[in-house]
Amino acid sequence: MELIFHITTEASWRKALELGAYVGDSLKNEGFIHFSTASQVVDVANFLFRGREDLMLLCVDQVQLEDLVRYENLEGGERLFPHVYGAVLCSFVRRTVGFPCGEDGQFELPMEVVKYVEKGHVAEEMRL
Repeated sequence: MELIFHITTEASWRKALELGAYVGDSLKNEGFIHFSTASQVVDVANFLFRGREDLMLLCVDQVQLEDLVRYENLEGGERLFPHVYGAVLCSFVRRTVGFPCGEDGQFELPMEVVKYVEKGHVAEEMRL
């Protein structure tokens, strides 16, 4: 298992469950769904979602996504982020984890995700 993570809201996940697949706004607007590795997800959350308390993580096994995943850097810099070029079937989501910010508005890696990291069940971060 090689987990990658997508930050979303409970409302978006409920909609995905009704449809059978997660699409997300970025697939419609940009052509792919933004994902992160375990070592990236906190930085992404603190940059884009600081102070949000309604978030959750979708933990997806990238092996099941096969050719839909591409590691890319579209912003400059040296970190490569997993982008998924297609809908993610709900059956590919191994776990959902609550992802609220702390009292200071900052995010920390949830303990459930830390356990996956400790067991080596997460995708490795790639760099240029």
